[in-house]
Amino acid sequence: MIANADMFYIDGQWTNPSTGSKFAVVTPSTEVLFEEVAEAFEPDIARAVDAARRAFDLGPWGRLAPRERAGYIKAIGDLLMARHQEIARAWSNEMGIILPAAEGVSAWAASAWHYYASLAETFEFEKPLPQQSGNFGVLVREPVGVVAAIIPWNAPPLLVAYKLAPALLAGCTVILKASPEAPSAAYAVAAAAHEAGLPAGVVNVLTADRSASEALVRNPAVDKVTFTGSGAAGKKIASICGERIARCTLELGGKSAAVVLDDADLDLVADVMTGNAALMTGQVCAALTRVIVPRKRHDQLVDAIAARMAQVAVGDPLEQGTQMGPLAMRRQLDRVQSYIASGKSQGARLVCGGERPAGLDRGFYIEPTLFADVSNQMTIAREEIFGPVLSVIPADDEDSMIAIANDSDFGLSGGVFTPDADRAYHIARRMRTGTVGQNGDALDFFNIAFGGFKQSGIGREGGVEGLMPFLETKAIVTARPPAHLA
Repeated sequence: MIANADMFYIDGQWTNPSTGSKFAVVTPSTEVLFEEVAEAFEPDIARAVDAARRAFDLGPWGRLAPRERAGYIKAIGDLLMARHQEIARAWSNEMGIILPAAEGVSAWAASAWHYYASLAETFEFEKPLPQQSGNFGVLVREPVGVVAAIIPWNAPPLLVAYKLAPALLAGCTVILKASPEAPSAAYAVAAAAHEAGLPAGVVNVLTADRSASEALVRNPAVDKVTFTGSGAAGKKIASICGERIARCTLELGGKSAAVVLDDADLDLVADVMTGNAALMTGQVCAALTRVIVPRKRHDQLVDAIAARMAQVAVGDPLEQGTQMGPLAMRRQLDRVQSYIASGKSQGARLVCGGERPAGLDRGFYIEPTLFADVSNQMTIAREEIFGPVLSVIPADDEDSMIAIANDSDFGLSGGVFTPDADRAYHIARRMRTGTVGQNGDALDFFNIAFGGFKQSGIGREGGVEGLMPFLETKAIVTARPPAHLA
């Protein structure tokens, strides 16, 4: 259960909401109520923004040395690491991720707080730059200000970490808006921030739906919005921010391609792609969902993936041995089923899956699903399904494979399957996408930079690149070096 679920965390304390309205959080494996959480409306949003604004303008946070802020950030990471199993179980009950994966990702999220705390020792917030004119220059990185962080329901522990930890290290104050379907991770961070003794107003946490969230984005006291979610919502946020030149970082959808070269190990491809489909039941923005393969190897790869999909254990995400849980909610199940129907009607060959698994009469379950002989112009190859559905697309040669991979409105992730690292690198350089992993290996993306080309978003998260969007650059020129830099 979520502690303080009937309240919001605003200005350093748990506070009562403006109304008694609540969101129902339903466990997708059972369709039974898991929790109720308070719903924020515009007055609650305004209170949270006012608290963050005061904390930034008048409080000590932005004036602390980065090392001092890092102490708080590390303490939050320590508290979240100690509770990562509890956080994982709540997350699994909210959106159906299998428990071992939830535990691994929750621990990874806690370690991200530690990583950003460590950057206080290495990142140059002030960089001396002597000038040819004889003056002394300093390049200063200062906090962008008050940040609205809006997260979706599919991976909240990780997404909270990669938004809040760098924002706090930069010296920003934050309003964290949790998803109504999966609020527990945000509440865990609020509890950790309170226990770590963060100054009042530096972190504020509430749960809201679209209209209240739009009020948060429109509030002129918010300097920056960082958002992960759908393309439609991202476009709306970008347009609102554009009206007042507010900063924004957008991590949106994907339709990522796995380019399978002629020397690829098809057994490895089949293993990776099946695991990719099962991970979080395919509800991953960076999932590789288009498999582009030489025409002569198409049938062999399809058979290999189908054989593995047939062995995936679908069931209760809290039970040992389950490899794939349900989709997160009824509307998501309806969405995935509609895309499966579209694939069949447009002439793709349904090889396996597409139905509710046998014996699972309750919950939002769907089988791992594979389509073959897919054209890149079909709806299932162009739109983000957000479910365990793979499309295998045959191609005639390497150039046409790259052209198909790039023929997309999206450009978030990608993979190149080949044992040759040099060949993988050169193919990756030709792909119009934000991240590319050899043989589907994507574990290091967040250590370097994660984000998309085209309609997959604006800006980057993870690594040093994920800190930069929370900083403004200032140039200061003086007649001589300031005392602390002399």
